[in-house]
Amino acid sequence: MSGFGDATAVKQVGEGRYEIVLDGGYAIGEALNGGYLMAVLARAAVDASPHAHPVSTATNFHRVAKAGPAEVIVEPRKEGRTAAASRVALVQNGRTAIDALITTGTLDAAAEPDWSGEAPPAIPPLEECSDLHPPAGRGFADQVDMRFDRSTMGWLDGQPTGRPEVRGWFRHRDEYAIDAYSLALAVDALPPVALNLGAKGWAPTVELTWHMRAVPVPGWLAVHGTGRLLADGWFDEEVEVWDAAGRLVAQSRQLARVPRTGP
Repeated sequence: MSGFGDATAVKQVGEGRYEIVLDGGYAIGEALNGGYLMAVLARAAVDASPHAHPVSTATNFHRVAKAGPAEVIVEPRKEGRTAAASRVALVQNGRTAIDALITTGTLDAAAEPDWSGEAPPAIPPLEECSDLHPPAGRGFADQVDMRFDRSTMGWLDGQPTGRPEVRGWFRHRDEYAIDAYSLALAVDALPPVALNLGAKGWAPTVELTWHMRAVPVPGWLAVHGTGRLLADGWFDEEVEVWDAAGRLVAQSRQLARVPRTGP
């Protein structure tokens, strides 16, 4: 493994106990990206499970996790033929920063859907999208290659669209092959959809639940973010991730906070 693989690798040091040095390259400011942290938790959960994939993850973010040493604790709750469930916690400096209930299963990469709803509107081709990569050394944006649908990025020019939506293409800059852990990162990689409603500043996630729906094929992921309500400093965000074969491979919903801008 290299890049993202190394950054999310956990080392077992006891039964249900893993160590990791969290990689500051996945930070936005000082806070590590929630998708990166969920990928770390997923690796530990899968390592402790007889199943290969993190099919459901319900995560609570209690405090900011920062670059440096941390411990992941996996407590099994159920183990069955088709699924296993564990409570997984990230502990840093003696305090629980994140905990999650992770259900693992083994998905068939060749499985075809029995039914699927309509795909969201197509994202413009890569050459028609904006690459917002800032100068090197800016953390998270150095790790992910994202090309955004310009029609959903009005907030950048001080002209929010008034619609809570952001969408774009996603892959790793280090060319790490897209896998289940990449999906954990992708569902939390978009700028907050509330920015297009006039919100400003950091929008910390309080709770995020995501589901792995299929094993992704190699290639760019199409990531679609939408929302339903911004009220009293709280907003929701729903994300769908589609792979290069046009299959829905991940879904998420999160609840997050935004700074109040009014009286």
